Amino acid sequence: MHGIRSGARMLYALLALGLAAASALPAQVLTTLYSFCAGGGQTCPDGENISAGLVQGSDGSLYGTTRQGGTHAGGTVFRISTSGTLTTLYDFCAVAGCADGKYPYAGLALASSGTLYGTTQAGGTKGYGTVFSIKPAGALTTLYNFCSENGCADGGYPYAALFPSTSGVFYGTTYIGGNSQSQGTVFQITSSGALTTLYQFCSGFECPDGLAAMSGAIQANDGNLYGTAYSGAGAGWSQGLGNGGTIFKLTPGGTETRLYGFCLAVENCPDGYGPRAGLVQGSDGNLYGTTYLSGAYGDYGTIYKITLAGKLTTLYSFCAARGCPDGSNPAARLIQATDGNFYGTTQYGGAYNGGTVFRITPGGTLTTLYSFCAQPGCADGQAPYAGLFEGTDGNLYGTTFQGGAGGRGTVFKLSTGLGSFVEMLPASAPAGKVVQILGTNLTRAAKVSFNGTAAVFTVVSASQITATVPPGATNGAVQITTPSGKLSSNVAFQVLPGIR
Repeated sequence: MHGIRSGARMLYALLALGLAAASALPAQVLTTLYSFCAGGGQTCPDGENISAGLVQGSDGSLYGTTRQGGTHAGGTVFRISTSGTLTTLYDFCAVAGCADGKYPYAGLALASSGTLYGTTQAGGTKGYGTVFSIKPAGALTTLYNFCSENGCADGGYPYAALFPSTSGVFYGTTYIGGNSQSQGTVFQITSSGALTTLYQFCSGFECPDGLAAMSGAIQANDGNLYGTAYSGAGAGWSQGLGNGGTIFKLTPGGTETRLYGFCLAVENCPDGYGPRAGLVQGSDGNLYGTTYLSGAYGDYGTIYKITLAGKLTTLYSFCAARGCPDGSNPAARLIQATDGNFYGTTQYGGAYNGGTVFRITPGGTLTTLYSFCAQPGCADGQAPYAGLFEGTDGNLYGTTFQGGAGGRGTVFKLSTGLGSFVEMLPASAPAGKVVQILGTNLTRAAKVSFNGTAAVFTVVSASQITATVPPGATNGAVQITTPSGKLSSNVAFQVLPGIR
């Protein structure tokens, strides 16, 4: 019954796009950096249909994946400069039987070593997807093949990006596999490919803990993992309630707690239905996320806040006006930018029914920053399925699934007036540890300090500095002094006890 209901909800959301579009708030400055498949023809050697966001490497370039296309039609990994020069680093399905994986649905995760890690939704030696690492120069290593255990107890079809933990391991989820219900898993994997299944979903009747995890798990500042499952929640389904998805908490040892079940207690699901996107922890310690469907105005989705104890507050329901000028159906994770506000995308809606980029305050005030398909033929892109990334230059970067000069998706930059900053990699370490500082125009850096304590550092390039966490350093911002002023880290650096 769940499949029938969710399918009907999806159809309703799509039909709603035929409503007349209303005007959005004044647009920001959007630049289309690259259009995939712009050369025309039946094949797209540079890739097509991007469902994943971007990550900034230690060289200052942006890295991402295309879900399909490439020389072997299995998807690609690419690098793109902030000015729009794209290089294809790897074409999947280059090995017989796609043993190297195919269809990378998710984006990449950057390790402190500078190596990137990702997943493919399918392919591999078993056909159920892979975990891979790739160097910035393009050398790819398949670390793990899913469904390598009897009955796919280790999971299969990973849809979500990996999350790098403070201990150096990565956390992820799979859409299927696990126990006899085959409804997905949460796993841990090391940089060398040793995988441990931490949890198997659908532990009881009607899956009260959730099923079909389309998003990954994050590690919050309490050390536990938090994530969402697209469906499940159990009790009430036979009465027309429930099965709207869950928010879960998982200890590193594998003990699971359902923090919240969507559409469990209220008809018509004003709290939302179907959380496709994962969570982000705000600077206030709360978790923020979106649901793809339902809300106060129909099947258009919501933005919510939830405490680590499980108290949920719906901050915004989309399609608050006829034609959904504020957007509809958010599918991607939010980010919290350096101004303290959250930024995200909606797959549909907006002034031209091509999706939107929005900003929302922690208190729930939403502003539509850009509506896609504002240019003829949607040359600016259409249907942003993935979330945003704030570059160290202060600009927001993202992708669209469709649109652009070739109609197969774009990479874009949106300037909103945010300032430059530096990013720490990793964001926590003990005194004596060498860490990376990533930024823009760092060549003439004169001083590095950890919450006011000066540090020994080396300028590696215009986008990278290495520094040693100084003795006596305390938790707080890392600052870089340059001839043009000071740059601060986007998050407070945490000084860990002990020396490693």
